[in-house]
Amino acid sequence: MKIEAEWMRGGTSKCWVFETEHLDETRTSLDELLPRLFGSPDHRQIDGVGGATSTTSKAMILRRPADEDVDVEFTFAQVGIEEAAVDWGSNCGNCSAVVGLYAIEKGWVVPRGDVTRIVTRNTNTGQVIVQRVATPAGALPIVPDAQMPGVAFPGYRVGLGFQDPAGKTTGNLLPTGAASDTITAGGTRWTVSMVDAGAPVVIVRAEELGLDTARYDSWAAGVELQLETLEHIRRQAAVRMGLAPTTAAAARAIPKLAIVASPVQPDPDSDVNVMMLSMGKPHPALAITGSIALTLASRTPGTVLSSITCDIPGTKLRLRTPAGVIETWSEEHDGSLLVGVDRTARTIATTIIHLPEALGSAVEASLASATQ
Repeated sequence: MKIEAEWMRGGTSKCWVFETEHLDETRTSLDELLPRLFGSPDHRQIDGVGGATSTTSKAMILRRPADEDVDVEFTFAQVGIEEAAVDWGSNCGNCSAVVGLYAIEKGWVVPRGDVTRIVTRNTNTGQVIVQRVATPAGALPIVPDAQMPGVAFPGYRVGLGFQDPAGKTTGNLLPTGAASDTITAGGTRWTVSMVDAGAPVVIVRAEELGLDTARYDSWAAGVELQLETLEHIRRQAAVRMGLAPTTAAAARAIPKLAIVASPVQPDPDSDVNVMMLSMGKPHPALAITGSIALTLASRTPGTVLSSITCDIPGTKLRLRTPAGVIETWSEEHDGSLLVGVDRTARTIATTIIHLPEALGSAVEASLASATQ
């Protein structure tokens, strides 16, 4: 059996984009189908379409809902690499940037004006994301020309505005009720902030990890040496935030963990230095859903981040990441708060993926019995 798919880049991630009806035709559980399509479990994903990294082993599943207030509904799947598993517990902000572009390219949404607004809803979290795709003179540019940090080549500009993002996963911006908490891991007490906006995130001070705040470029090496301790912190935060009943049951994708510090010297280009972990490893850029949480944390008195950003004026926050500076923005729209960031997106390939024989045989047998 064959499955139609698009291979797309959204922000600093790559994902395979499927339509719900095409996957439904396989009559196979997505928890079984996606790992096999991606080539998991195998750290190389050599017999599948996965990219063997957390930022390239992702899928987006799109459909056009009956709800007239929403143009596109989408579900994000973080496909395991070394395990044949799918994490459905969160959304990917970078990959979200492909949804509006896909809708325009497929004719689901007709471009209007220089910027086309597309209302999307993520089913993992229930989050509404208003996407703003640049369509000068009412059309996508013939050649995409928008640049962003962390990507060598241009794409189409897509703004992602998360509508009233606080508490979409846990029900509260501060799931524990406190702006800061203490977690004990590795025999040490850590001051953290646990925030839910865009995605649940636990925030840790770089100073407490012994990282050199004057040398941001040295953080990755220091973080690599403390991954086990950071994972203990993250799993305990999962329990404290109500995301898991035990530390052993905590999902790998949520909560995310962010390490933050103030620039030692005033930086004209950024307000805070950030390094985020993704699936247990330093993220090469920044999880966009995490940047939404950091933005609201920066405005919440008492959080680890607010002590760094409390004197920053305006509606923008500049986050220095390993890939460069990412700027978030806030605006009021139709009575709602939008907290967002600009990304770029591009379609890399339109393709047919062949369903592995073992699964295909099972599907064909199922179809045959259904027609008898």
